[in-house]
Amino acid sequence: MSRRFKEYGLVVIGLVAGILVSLNFSAVADKDTELPLPVEELRAFSEVFGRIKSDYVEPVSDKTLITSAINGMLSGLDPHSAYLDADAFKELQVGTQGEFGGLGIEVGMEDGLVKVISPIEDTPAFTAGVKSGDLIIKLDDTLVKGLTLNDAVKRMRGKPGSVIVLTILRKNEPKPLQISVTRAVIKVQSVKSKLEEPGYGFVRITQFQEHTGENLATALNNLQKQNNGALQGLVLDLRNDPGGLLTSAVGVSAAFLPKDALVVYTEGRTEDAKMRLTANPDNYLRGSSKNDYLKDLPDSFKKVPMVVLVNGGSASASEIVAGALQDQKRAVVMGTQSFGKGSVQTILPLGNNTAIKLTTARYFTPNGRSIQAKGIVPDILVEDPATASFDNAFRLREVDLDKHLSNSQGEDRSESTTKTNKVDSKTKDGDGGKVEVAEFGAKNDYQLNQALNLLKGLNILRGK
Repeated sequence: MSRRFKEYGLVVIGLVAGILVSLNFSAVADKDTELPLPVEELRAFSEVFGRIKSDYVEPVSDKTLITSAINGMLSGLDPHSAYLDADAFKELQVGTQGEFGGLGIEVGMEDGLVKVISPIEDTPAFTAGVKSGDLIIKLDDTLVKGLTLNDAVKRMRGKPGSVIVLTILRKNEPKPLQISVTRAVIKVQSVKSKLEEPGYGFVRITQFQEHTGENLATALNNLQKQNNGALQGLVLDLRNDPGGLLTSAVGVSAAFLPKDALVVYTEGRTEDAKMRLTANPDNYLRGSSKNDYLKDLPDSFKKVPMVVLVNGGSASASEIVAGALQDQKRAVVMGTQSFGKGSVQTILPLGNNTAIKLTTARYFTPNGRSIQAKGIVPDILVEDPATASFDNAFRLREVDLDKHLSNSQGEDRSESTTKTNKVDSKTKDGDGGKVEVAEFGAKNDYQLNQALNLLKGLNILRGK
């Protein structure tokens, strides 16, 4: 047994060392961290590997053990780094094009349970009533505890039309909830728009996908046609937008900023992780595309008074857009403090159609503010009376995630209540103090109405 164990150990040390060398382990590290391979740690790894192979109650394949080790390495870093097997890698590639199968929720892992970061608008999970902050403890009859995030996600996927029962723990609920969700091919409409009233347009971006910039340009042109001329004000709604592609965020920002204005920059350890992205076609056109979808956009959209709406569900790419327009003095940001996902994940393909999603940099707004674990603080704090108590007490943010990347500039979850102008949003009396939750963009959307009031007030001041 001892001899067999040592043989496993030698094989594993050689295997891991070979992998590290093949991945140029020290080539991407800072000079200060170019150290020899960690022999003692590799020896411990090999001992565990050997013990499992020789003593575990059932045989375990080498592939399973190595894959689990890779999963553990990445999940131990931060909430957003992950190993993508062939299915997950393919799903990610399809998802950025705006069509994928599943329930329609952004999820993470907390204490071995699946935590809902945000349900995506107009998807089965959103319609069924799944909420941000929900903890999923069972998928049908399978306990989530003990599953990896990838395994849990795989179980949530399935044939469109099939039903899955989610057992959920929700704060303020005395017992677990069971929510039935019918799987579907998720087709997320990235951009929605309408003319709220003569002169004032509303554009909502639900997710930053491959064609979001093009869809935005089409929507803006249509609004101007419907208005029979330039708009007097525009509301850009990024509430509950979980983010998406960085290039699309730059394209959306470029629609409203002067050419070559700084949108965002990143800082990381490698040269590839250090970028300065400006409102330039080179930074928002993907691949070999030569067609600048913004070139025919009327110049009036560079000057139209704007309000950007954000809330605790606005993350990543949506925070980049809000931060850029805020720092460039191009728009007033209104709503509540955003999610705070200010880190860059790079997809690094491996063999066999797999990949790793690795956090490689932090985002910074044009004025040098870090978004990470803090988010975008609105210029004017406006809480929706229908959701204010829930958002203040239970809204999940980056700073609440286990192992979240720190903000080197300091974290302050309460900053929005001390550094902004606040518009009171009292609940109506009668009806037990309850207010019906408004659909984003509906007539009774409190935050949207406040944004329109601000735009009208700005136009009155401009006229005077």
